[in-house]
Amino acid sequence: MLGPVPDDVRVSDRLTIPAAELAWRFSRSSGPGGQGVNTTDSRVELSWDVAGSEVLPPSVRERAVERLGARLVQGVLTVTASEHRSQLRNREAAAARLAGLVAGAIAPPPKARRATRPSRGSVERRIAEKKRRGETKRNRRAYPD
Repeated sequence: MLGPVPDDVRVSDRLTIPAAELAWRFSRSSGPGGQGVNTTDSRVELSWDVAGSEVLPPSVRERAVERLGARLVQGVLTVTASEHRSQLRNREAAAARLAGLVAGAIAPPPKARRATRPSRGSVERRIAEKKRRGETKRNRRAYPD
């Protein structure tokens, strides 16, 4: 059984996008549904104004806008869902998709990688394997008489 229609979109434990900042649009889907596909508005578009959002702190908002840059149209992130026959399930799918995108966009940057050098043993093993492989290939050659 499906739960109630999502009002707020929960992104993480510390971030929930309120329903007041979300815009829902419904239209007819081209997907499965038989005769009902011609009459029901089951395709869902969910939009959220990332650049103008009040829920995100300024530094997090800048990070999100930068990371979602290619997906934003005038600062608005839009996701669509039409894979299910029912509007309710498409609404839930769109909310989950939006939450996933936003969670990835606001995640803190990864820790910088510390450069390391290969050990002497690993370098020697690699060179020895290269020599063995070259020898194998040399032995396959047909020598002219």
